[in-house]
Amino acid sequence: MFKNLSNKLFKVLSKISNYGRLTEKNIKDTLHEIYISLLEADVALDVIKNFIFTIKQEAIGKNINHSFTPGQELIQLVKKNLIKIISSPNNKINISVQPPATILLVGLQGAGKTTSVVKLAYFLKKKYKKKIIVVSTDIYRPAAIEQLKILAKNTQIDYFNIDIKSNPIEISKQVLNYVKVNFYDILIVDTAGRLHINHRMMEEIKDIHAILNPIETLFVIDAMTGQDSINSAKAFNKILPITGVFLTKTDSDARGGVALSVKYITQKPIKFIGTGEKISDMTIFSPENIATKILGMSSELSIIKNIKDKINYEKNQKLIKKLQNKSQLSLQDFLDQLKQIYQIGSNNITTLLNKMKIGDIQNLAYPILNTINVDQKMINNIEVMMNSMTKLEKINVEIINFSRKKRISLGSGISIQKIHAIFKQYNQMKLITKKITKKNNMNKIIKNMQKFFPKKIF
Repeated sequence: MFKNLSNKLFKVLSKISNYGRLTEKNIKDTLHEIYISLLEADVALDVIKNFIFTIKQEAIGKNINHSFTPGQELIQLVKKNLIKIISSPNNKINISVQPPATILLVGLQGAGKTTSVVKLAYFLKKKYKKKIIVVSTDIYRPAAIEQLKILAKNTQIDYFNIDIKSNPIEISKQVLNYVKVNFYDILIVDTAGRLHINHRMMEEIKDIHAILNPIETLFVIDAMTGQDSINSAKAFNKILPITGVFLTKTDSDARGGVALSVKYITQKPIKFIGTGEKISDMTIFSPENIATKILGMSSELSIIKNIKDKINYEKNQKLIKKLQNKSQLSLQDFLDQLKQIYQIGSNNITTLLNKMKIGDIQNLAYPILNTINVDQKMINNIEVMMNSMTKLEKINVEIINFSRKKRISLGSGISIQKIHAIFKQYNQMKLITKKITKKNNMNKIIKNMQKFFPKKIF
């Protein structure tokens, strides 16, 4: 899902990503191309209009051109509003209730309810270590009952055997009594597919809901079915208090319109998505991940997250202030930065610099990354070497001549050649940080990094 939409949006946004200045015309042209791409992806018209209008209001006449990279800023606006459309504050499932926590899955025939029941049971059992049982009330399709039974057995999920001569109301009463007597934590109920215009079937599901009193009533939507399934969800919600959506078949060639429209139109959060045919192919819905996938930014975002998790914010803040005050990089600063480069990986940093597209900074930074092969052994050598240095030598590296290096070598057990190499690399990094400061590029680095990292990282 989203492959075609992602390709189209990536092409549209790539054109504007490097613009040094945005005008009302190029913003409108870009938004028009986004509008067409979303229409072709079968996104509901109301959703598209709201989406485009909001971005236009935020972009035109605002402070977007005060940003270091206005094109990137527009992309961030697109991403932010994409997340806003598909996200909801109450998209989590709450199973911390008096047992049994009952979850009812409803929807149209063929949406994938039966498989989703077992996927959800498997997911909750694995994540929360709960005692779970599943049951089918779909007496109209014996094959569905058998399918649930087989899937449950294969995944070691308890299954409540039913008599197909019983009606769904009786089954609901029987299973509810059974789970209470046998102290189950969670009961997940499969139901027959039904159209909202079938009044008899809708009355039946109302009765099932009244008996089970579920904590969650999830409407299962096939991502391939288009806007009709969303209209059915709205109709179901008038009869049942639907609490969320379970989106299935997102691994298909579906255009993606349902995923981008369903929350806005139904005002119900997407809580889970099925991502493949295996029972384990299910996950909690993440608006951030979906927006990233749609915009074709998955690779850089994963790199950014990796870097963000490993950056030492406090040390970097001190170093930035120090360099802005025109102080020089100390040997301890050098060691601290090498440790971060080692943790993050120089390849990840190089990739991020490419994404940032700051020519001067790239040209300055690449020599460091290309000439310094940071590994744990190198870090250990520097630490041992520094332990053999005097306090004055650590503060003022300039005084370290050949005779001092020989003394440090004898005291640390590190060869004079390795000590020469360490100081050469230190001088390279010191020179580059000096050039960055001299060229007044530090603010550019900080501003641009803030595009990728949340506040409080830099």
